[in-house]
Amino acid sequence: MSGLIKDNKLQQLDTQLFYQLNRNSKSSIIKLSKWLSKSGDGYLYLVISIATVLLQEYDTRFFKTALLAFAIELPVYLILKNIVKRHRPFDKLASYQSHIAPSDKFSMPSGHSGAAFLFATIVSFYYPELIMLAYTWATGIALSRVLLGVHFPSDTVIGALLGIACAEVAINAFLLL
Repeated sequence: MSGLIKDNKLQQLDTQLFYQLNRNSKSSIIKLSKWLSKSGDGYLYLVISIATVLLQEYDTRFFKTALLAFAIELPVYLILKNIVKRHRPFDKLASYQSHIAPSDKFSMPSGHSGAAFLFATIVSFYYPELIMLAYTWATGIALSRVLLGVHFPSDTVIGALLGIACAEVAINAFLLL
């Protein structure tokens, strides 16, 4: 019973934070959020990864690390999403409509947040001078998913932690080689 009470309090806190973040969403914020969210759809990761190979005289370490990290993250993400089966805010909250249509039914963990933080972690490892840019961008993607109404804040936090963990596993696997 105490677990249920904790879950309800966490859900209440998550819902309150969701409403606070969405309360002042102006159209310019929504436009920026849509752009940020779209930048996390996956194409940019591939372009940047291929560019690192070409620009660094065919050094493939960054590319291979990202590939391994995504190969780990994607199945874990899908398994978690289908175990947790948390409904999205627009399905759970009365009279709330999202600003975009999500690609799937459930919201935890956030795949966009997971991928963005995974990529930011790998970028930061190989190019430490880009750490602020990488994590600012990843945070923007996570926040955009909440502002667009397709995730609760905790969905994006769990997604970010998943992405960081998978990146660290891949980085450490290549360090052992």
